[in-house]
Amino acid sequence: MAIKSISIRIDERMLDKLHVVADYEGRSANSQVNILIREAIAKFEKEHGEIKLGGQK
Repeated sequence: MAIKSISIRIDERMLDKLHVVADYEGRSANSQVNILIREAIAKFEKEHGEIKLGGQK
């Protein structure tokens, strides 16, 4: 699986809080964001069914 990167705009205060949460969990901010995204996808799929991506296995 290829690793892609994205750039986001985020309020400075929110970013500071993200760093506090990530530090508390012993993670980098990047790792924390990945976990939050995985959790959001899992919640979506639980409510709406598995997301099917065309052309991907």
